[in-house]
Amino acid sequence: MHTKIKTQYFTATSLDGFIATENDSLDWLFPLGDLNDSSYPEFISDVGALAMGSATYEWMVRNAKKVAAETGFAWPYTQPAWIFSSRKLTMIEGANIRFVNGDVDHAYAQMRVAASTKNIWIVGGGDLAGQFYDAGLLDELIIQVGSATLGKGKPLFPRRVLSPVLRLVSVHQMGAGMAELGYEVHKGGVSGAA
Repeated sequence: MHTKIKTQYFTATSLDGFIATENDSLDWLFPLGDLNDSSYPEFISDVGALAMGSATYEWMVRNAKKVAAETGFAWPYTQPAWIFSSRKLTMIEGANIRFVNGDVDHAYAQMRVAASTKNIWIVGGGDLAGQFYDAGLLDELIIQVGSATLGKGKPLFPRRVLSPVLRLVSVHQMGAGMAELGYEVHKGGVSGAA
């Protein structure tokens, strides 16, 4: 039972801190573990609205067949989603999507209403999660760390966040390929944001 409604950044990262390759590929991730063996099924059941950056959304569009093969649907979410982009993007048929541009706080109020008593999930990418952090709206990071390195790519969380802002609250091993780390964002001492 969650008493506090949260804004959560739930994502996977390579051991060296990248969520995708420089070409936005996630192919490195799939051999490492099964999402259903993680906290994801319980996590998604508590989510009432999604925030997603344009690169993540465009990956979903490009990989619709792969996503459909894994989940049964080209768009696997029933929750309303806000896609942050300054460009015009293709709509995925049947998806409950709103395209937005500008500051996250503006869309956050709408997301909060839509989520009702459930959480908001920042699906990706790292800069979008950073924008929520900058606005003081990020409550938790749930990071699945994969046993792989990419050398370069899209950073997990391109912000400087120094101790004691992030507090480690959980660690779970997921087979031989991944570990899940849970962090709370303590807003009383938000410093070092850059």
